[in-house]
Amino acid sequence: MDPVLTVAAVGLGIVVLMFLGVPIKKPFKWLGNGAVRIMVGALALFLVNLFGNLAGLHMPINLFTSAVTGFLGIPGVFMLFAVHLLVLPG
Repeated sequence: MDPVLTVAAVGLGIVVLMFLGVPIKKPFKWLGNGAVRIMVGALALFLVNLFGNLAGLHMPINLFTSAVTGFLGIPGVFMLFAVHLLVLPG
């Protein structure tokens, strides 16, 4: 099936469900909150890397590390550094 046709069909299905009154607001709210947390995690890792370079610390910023930092906060950053320094030496 053509990808454009698939996206159009899914979009049309969502619009029809919205007109029928099916409550699909909550899943979109969860997805939005998750996306915001991942972006905040990426920003936090950027700041940690910015100041961590003075101490020789660097944590790569990717989807996994951003999600861990966004959802777990400061303990997540410590856990990532512990895994990075103790489990993955090199």
